[in-house]
Amino acid sequence: MGSKPSFSFFRAPYKRIVFGVPFGGLAVLWALMQAPLLQENDALTLALTADLLFTIPLVYFLLIRKTDIPKITVFPMMLLGVFLGSYFLPPQKQTYLDLFKYWGLPLIELSVLILIGLKVSRALKTYTTFKSLSPDFYEVLKKVCLQEFPKKLAPLLISEVAVFYYGFVRWKKRTILPNEYSYHQKSGTPSLLMGLIMVIGIETVALHFVLAKWSTVAAWILTGLSIYSAIQVFGFAKSLSQRPICCSPDGLVLRYGILNETKLNYDQIGAVVLSTESLKKEKYSRKISPFGDLESHNVLIHLKQLGTLEGLYGFNKKFKTLALHLDEPQQFKAQLDRAIAATQPLED
Repeated sequence: MGSKPSFSFFRAPYKRIVFGVPFGGLAVLWALMQAPLLQENDALTLALTADLLFTIPLVYFLLIRKTDIPKITVFPMMLLGVFLGSYFLPPQKQTYLDLFKYWGLPLIELSVLILIGLKVSRALKTYTTFKSLSPDFYEVLKKVCLQEFPKKLAPLLISEVAVFYYGFVRWKKRTILPNEYSYHQKSGTPSLLMGLIMVIGIETVALHFVLAKWSTVAAWILTGLSIYSAIQVFGFAKSLSQRPICCSPDGLVLRYGILNETKLNYDQIGAVVLSTESLKKEKYSRKISPFGDLESHNVLIHLKQLGTLEGLYGFNKKFKTLALHLDEPQQFKAQLDRAIAATQPLED
């Protein structure tokens, strides 16, 4: 069987149809719920309730079934219908809606939980199969999520799971192998990130008390978002020591924790230069660190053609010159030069 077409495959008009038709239908139903005729017509009440709970989600499903939009998004569409009915149908006209909320909705929620459980169980089995192929958890995680989950959902899952894994599960110190190179020991980035966590903590406490005078709910929402941000930063910082750069037989693997990475064949590399000079502001000149000038570099890698730097949440950038900081730049350059030379054709 062929793979389902990506949503980006469709032209812009079709994208507007996918979301415009169901939301347009909900808008029409909302207008009908305001009509005086509804007060005296039970048949219309039943029809409106059925449209909110079943017709609109069914139309949405038919529109997305041949795209890579996750089918589970039909459930939020149904919940939106429940929300609109609960707030805009007259209370005395919510009999059918109440029946659905008390009997139908729990069954659908249970079905969704079972579906998610089956997906997770299958993903764990796939992880068991893949983990023997690579010692790098993040690399295995990407393979599992891309195979078991929708393409648009996979990058989000990869990033969120990786943050919690490196932040709270992976505490064992990573042994650096002879063909691997660390970049966190002589860099100021870990300290910078830890300092950022402290700033987030201090500002969160201060802003919480200020906002609480205006809205307790807003204050706790901000506090929750700040805690979540601190957890993210902590996971990023911990991943730096767990994912070294690697000169493998298959090619060069450049990493910056879980924030950025790229894989290069040795014959793609034009030159490796030890340099701490400022990076020229050119279109395809980039730093592997997303913190830009906040982190220095001591190695420049020039490619013969464009490479792809893969970031969080599926964001990619093209580059031809990549700047990075290494704890042992001389050893790295020496090994990389040997690997590049081995790919060059022998002269007669």
